[in-house]
Amino acid sequence: MARLALYILGFVEIQEEIVTKKRGKLHELPWRPRAGDIIVSNWSSWVDVLWLAYRFDPIFVMPVFEEPKLSTVNVDPSPASYRPGRSKGSGVPSPSRLQATTSRSAVKGFRQMSLFSMIWATGHTPDRLTSNSVSQLKKLRQSAERPVVVFPECTTSNGRGLLRFVDVFEGARVPTKELQVFIMCIRYDPPTPQRPSPSHPIASPSLNPLPHLFTLLSPLSLQPMSVRMLPPSESPSSDLFLASEVAVDLTMDSLSEVCAVLMARIGKMKGVRFGWEDKVAFLDFYWRRRK
Repeated sequence: MARLALYILGFVEIQEEIVTKKRGKLHELPWRPRAGDIIVSNWSSWVDVLWLAYRFDPIFVMPVFEEPKLSTVNVDPSPASYRPGRSKGSGVPSPSRLQATTSRSAVKGFRQMSLFSMIWATGHTPDRLTSNSVSQLKKLRQSAERPVVVFPECTTSNGRGLLRFVDVFEGARVPTKELQVFIMCIRYDPPTPQRPSPSHPIASPSLNPLPHLFTLLSPLSLQPMSVRMLPPSESPSSDLFLASEVAVDLTMDSLSEVCAVLMARIGKMKGVRFGWEDKVAFLDFYWRRRK
């Protein structure tokens, strides 16, 4: 059903590509996530959810947050990118690294989402999600009979960059011994006057995302879509993976930091320091201006 819906929407041919940076590797093992494995992806549209449902029949989870609190963090104004080699120096932050005060929310747990709940959640921020049933990701993964999809941005972007990742894997070590991680990035072509963008960063005021669905159907044109996947041999789950070759500054959630850098690399996207908490303030301003 999900593939039929994509076909009707114009996504007839979906390009899947395994992107490797290592020379001499002509053949990579295909992506075969199993039950309990983690698929980490960016999120810019409900079309992403449909494709994942068609391709892997996964379980979707979303984090449930505690009340946000102000904290001072080091912010690098440069976008997240891939930096080969080990970090050298005295450990003193560079002059380009600034301090900023931001509102961050701690992850209290996760809730399992149905396919239609994930489609409805597109464009919303996770503070709109409430649940009396909250579980830890490890418990959900261990009891899962299918792969588990995690969107570390926790809300949709405009598809042109990666939002700041939430610490969804706090405490996990890199390389990960206890779980298999598959990293991917979905990209769409920029919109044209004849072809609207599949990205859906702001939820529709009512019946979300039906108005956007009708917008995609109206031109009756083909929609290009590409899915770029990191080979399992270069995943943080690989025994040969070195976190120091990917991320310079590892935080309390080194796995999320590594996933952000690797996703930016394979998707050729820039990471921004704008997170879902910042989007809450932006949407409040946006809707007040439209009244």
